[in-house]
Amino acid sequence: MIPLKDDSPSELKPFVTISLIVGCVIVFLWQRSLDAASSRQAVDALGAIPAVLLTEARLPRDLQWLPRFAAPLTSMFLHGGWMHLLGNMLFLWIYGDNVEDAMGHWRFLGFYLLCGIAAVFAQALSDPHSPYPIIGASGAISGVLGAYLLLFPRARVLTLVLLPFFFTTLRMPAVLLLLLWFAVQLVSDLSGHGAGVAFRAHIGGFLTGMLLVYAFKRRPLHAL
Repeated sequence: MIPLKDDSPSELKPFVTISLIVGCVIVFLWQRSLDAASSRQAVDALGAIPAVLLTEARLPRDLQWLPRFAAPLTSMFLHGGWMHLLGNMLFLWIYGDNVEDAMGHWRFLGFYLLCGIAAVFAQALSDPHSPYPIIGASGAISGVLGAYLLLFPRARVLTLVLLPFFFTTLRMPAVLLLLLWFAVQLVSDLSGHGAGVAFRAHIGGFLTGMLLVYAFKRRPLHAL
């Protein structure tokens, strides 16, 4: 199921959501401009490596581009491929504008970054000695989904449903769609399917978003 559009109106122009999307796209295009070796170095230098964050392990000096605790922030703008990027940006575009509208621009930016940082550590703590970089905006966007679930439970989302030899679109309640998404993350993590996907970052980001949403919400919302 692929979300296409929600029916929640926004009053504010989503400057932060748009800027985050543009930033991720620019960084990804920069990644694509590098040769294979340089691209791997960029991911190692700017991705969040659990062993570097949580143990005494350190990157080689030539890859220490930034202080190591900056990595959870920089890792949010890196992506592993076109599908990784496009999927994340689609979700951010659909759900981010409404959450930004509810929080205001700067609160939303702080919320997004905090959810992303929490997501990185949720994944890193599950395997603190891992040498593999965590990259992608998925954790931060998962926080946006958690906030959307609580702020707009009555919203409906136009969703593309893909089945073998058949597809259709349905208007699904946001609460059902997002809880189903969260259930898929839990089942995938517990089953060990999807090697290389940071499901615990998704879970951690989503729960962080639900916990923080009311601290960042700036005003009462119109009833939907």
